[in-house]
Amino acid sequence: MKRRQFLVLAAAVAAAGCAGSRTRESTGEYLDDASITAKVKTALLQDEVVKGLDIQVETFKRTVQLSGFVNTASEKQRAEAIARDIAGVRFVKNDIRVKQ
Repeated sequence: MKRRQFLVLAAAVAAAGCAGSRTRESTGEYLDDASITAKVKTALLQDEVVKGLDIQVETFKRTVQLSGFVNTASEKQRAEAIARDIAGVRFVKNDIRVKQ
């Protein structure tokens, strides 16, 4: 009986969490954003110019925010270009800082 109650509760929470708003993602948007984040991180890690481990990636409603530190301005620009090339990305906010 406890398992059934859990499943009913989980279904109710999932149904309630499906709708999005301006400040909250729908379930579908959340999954899309998680996929975009994973693709951007993977691409950054595979790039020979950018140090992908030094860059954090967050996605909200298909807007990717990059943050962290790099050694050169060209690394910063390259990271942004990589993120822009990922399918589904609407906008990239590049908050990466160049070490001085």
